[in-house]
Amino acid sequence: MSDEHFTVDGTLIQAWASQKSFRSKDGSDDDDGSSFRGQKRSNQTHASTTDGDARLYKKSYGKESKLSYLGHALVDKRNGLIAAAMVTHADGYAEHDAALLMLHETQQNRSRRITVGADKAYDTKDFVATAREMNVTPHVTKNEKGRRSNLDRRTTRQPGYGLSLSRRWLVERGLVG
Repeated sequence: MSDEHFTVDGTLIQAWASQKSFRSKDGSDDDDGSSFRGQKRSNQTHASTTDGDARLYKKSYGKESKLSYLGHALVDKRNGLIAAAMVTHADGYAEHDAALLMLHETQQNRSRRITVGADKAYDTKDFVATAREMNVTPHVTKNEKGRRSNLDRRTTRQPGYGLSLSRRWLVERGLVG
């Protein structure tokens, strides 16, 4: 297992709670929960009665929302072995925060820099700056759609940058489920 080169990603892990258990927090639901047509449901106004930690998420635009958790994995780039993993249920940039926490734990007591590959969702000013402060080189896919990437030439000109991006598929193999 490589102790210097990693890749990170997140995925949705479906909760075992039923969609019918996702009820209004104020108790205003009078029906049996079998029909949600025309009802606006959100994590702010509703919660699962059987699994209070599950949140309503959807993977992409147009997909159906499901009660889920956010799963995160830090994978070694050489063999695709999972070096660290965690599950969260926070909103916002939980994926970035979880990645930085796993990287911090991995980087502790090391003098050499480590590298981390990630998809374009991680190409944010905060993630790139914090990773660099932790002595981690971010090999993040550049997100230049309608804006300028947060990565500069000091990272992207290195041969290891392209190699990191070519090995990103290893994290997807561990997160399929």
